[in-house]
Amino acid sequence: MDPLRLCVNTQTPLVRFRETGTAKKKKAPPETTNLSDLTDGVDYTFSPGGVTRMVFPLVRRMIREGTLRDAHWVALNPTGPDTVRAGGLTLHSVHLPKDRLKSYGIVKETLWGAAHRTVQDTPPDEDVFWTDDFSEYAYYNRLTAEVIGELDQRYDFDLFYIHDFQQLPMGQMLGPLKPKIYRWHIPFEQSAIPDHWKELLTTYFDSYDVIVVSAGRYREALKSFGYSGKVRKIYPYVDPRAYSRPPRRERAAVRRRLGLREDDDVVLVVARMDPMKGQDRAIRAFAGLASRYPRLRLVLVGNGSFSSSKGGLGLSKGSRWREELEGLARRLSVGNRVVFAGHVPQRELDALYETCRFTVLPSIEEGFGLVVVEGWLHSKAALVTERAGIAELVAEGKNGLLIDPDRPEEMGEAMRLLLDDEERARQIGGRGYETSKQCSLDAGVRAETEMITHLVGR
Repeated sequence: MDPLRLCVNTQTPLVRFRETGTAKKKKAPPETTNLSDLTDGVDYTFSPGGVTRMVFPLVRRMIREGTLRDAHWVALNPTGPDTVRAGGLTLHSVHLPKDRLKSYGIVKETLWGAAHRTVQDTPPDEDVFWTDDFSEYAYYNRLTAEVIGELDQRYDFDLFYIHDFQQLPMGQMLGPLKPKIYRWHIPFEQSAIPDHWKELLTTYFDSYDVIVVSAGRYREALKSFGYSGKVRKIYPYVDPRAYSRPPRRERAAVRRRLGLREDDDVVLVVARMDPMKGQDRAIRAFAGLASRYPRLRLVLVGNGSFSSSKGGLGLSKGSRWREELEGLARRLSVGNRVVFAGHVPQRELDALYETCRFTVLPSIEEGFGLVVVEGWLHSKAALVTERAGIAELVAEGKNGLLIDPDRPEEMGEAMRLLLDDEERARQIGGRGYETSKQCSLDAGVRAETEMITHLVGR
């Protein structure tokens, strides 16, 4: 098979550029600005999150193996250079004017709220698709489609791979009659979609050749929704080689930086600061155990998403949620035992995975939950919300424990079981490690390559 030329589209960029860094100063022509010329941590940082963590390794592997000739990645990146080269991958920034970002963000958050069942984010008496704000959402997608169209004229792509709900209209807006794949990363539950949205959403879905979902139940929900096209279930994946097991001295250094003692027991939650991630549930469950386990500490890793960042949409929900969580911890008299670590580099995150007793995914709704896989790669037991896509990989009591995020007392009881029985926790973590192989980059590349080659008929 001749190597393919792929165009990827996401809202979140692979890297976030700092406005005052070298990246802002270097306005070199396209194809001459290289990521290798910039400094990680000074000019840019890699965006956290499952989408970028999956797509970048996938593209690099497929280029290395000869499936792809090259790839171009188009994303919203208000502070990024127009074009940046990263090996066989070229990054293209979509620059949405600041005065239009707010309205786009409102619609994006409304759609997010509907999918995650947050009633307050979805006005019941207003159709978001007929608001002035939606015109800005449509403008952003149209602007992105124009950028992709111009690139297609230049590079003649073989197919388009569109990621996440923010980009859903792209299938209709991309003119070329070329294969289009759409990956839906967030939860998809038919009952969460307002009836008056269904006709338009179905039209959007029908504009793609294949829709990829992260769990079997989303595939069934799409069919119940009325979609009759091709649906593929491909579990999200990570590259195990991107994770390490830092030595004791590094783990101790991370503990000291976070104010943790060597004999503290750590319960770890890794998630961006968002009400949907359920950190408040974990705090309540932890507070119920605090007096029984005086050396127990709850460590919350994560900042806001790209939407909350200054280099992104500038929404403030991440910082607001952290303030609420800090207040909750104080009210429950565990303010000095809940550690807000913020964003940490991967090496430090690996150290925290290594040092924790177990991980908790307490999300109210969760498209999948790759952080569970990350913990499994460190052979750590996991408490997993039953509302996550990854829950279908959890065999209760075997490779994890399923929890109801609306029942903090039951979550606390599950924590107690693992704290009181270290051998059981170790066995669960070991079986979790075996399960993680279903979500490895190797498994993902096999599934994605088979789908892509079948789609383009090669």
